[in-house]
Amino acid sequence: MHSVYENFRELQPKMKMEVIGGIMENLLKKMLEKRKKSVGTFFSMGSSVAVEALGIAGMDYVILDKEHGPYGVETIAEYIRSAERRKITPLVRVKDSSRPSILKVLDVGAQGIIIPMIKTKEEVEKIIEYAKFFPLGNRGVALTRASSFGNINSLEDYFEESNKNVLILPQCETKECVENIDEILNVKGVDGIFIGPYDLSQSFGKPGQISDPTIQDAMDKVLSACKKHNKYSFIYAPDKKTATDYFNRGFDSVAIGMDILLYIDTFRDIANMPR
Repeated sequence: MHSVYENFRELQPKMKMEVIGGIMENLLKKMLEKRKKSVGTFFSMGSSVAVEALGIAGMDYVILDKEHGPYGVETIAEYIRSAERRKITPLVRVKDSSRPSILKVLDVGAQGIIIPMIKTKEEVEKIIEYAKFFPLGNRGVALTRASSFGNINSLEDYFEESNKNVLILPQCETKECVENIDEILNVKGVDGIFIGPYDLSQSFGKPGQISDPTIQDAMDKVLSACKKHNKYSFIYAPDKKTATDYFNRGFDSVAIGMDILLYIDTFRDIANMPR
């Protein structure tokens, strides 16, 4: 008679994320390559348990936010471990496009980066230089967690797999980025664009007016450019209805809300129930 523990041991191999060339497989990128729509959310609750819960719920990815969040690299590394355990892809929105901001989160295992406030092709070229190994870039080499601490077949294999595995998503939230979108998407190594509607509306002098025709036209221009250049289109949505509209419009992926906001809304509804 099998014990519960023995049954669990039999299931364990099926629960593991595949390791390729010393790095964890990027399940989100596999979905994108198969043209499957994906959903994620921004992370703000500051708990490894909260990251695991998102994976248990079936979310495809979580965005660990270092731009607005208070997290250091050590903390981000813990959240990435929790994400890997529950097979939810960990993306990190870095605080800026500097080399240390990019290098450190990739070294601890981020499977993609979102880079805020992009304006020009030249900025994106530097991002690729910092985030990709030879021959695409010049990322600093060290035997860190991202390489399973050197447990790799060869440096060449590790470079190749890392360059294929890590998603690079410049964030389009400025008027200049919209104007330069074709040049930006032409930079080799860019996987797609993440639209930030609220900062984008502010950049056009219409803060929060997401439905304004000027903002909608800008979003359409970016979406069309992504399709033209065969790049992935990501966007933020505050709720499921808006996310559904974006999917119907043709976006590949939508990050819906933020974990803490959904948590508050759920418990506010319970607190206000009839008694």
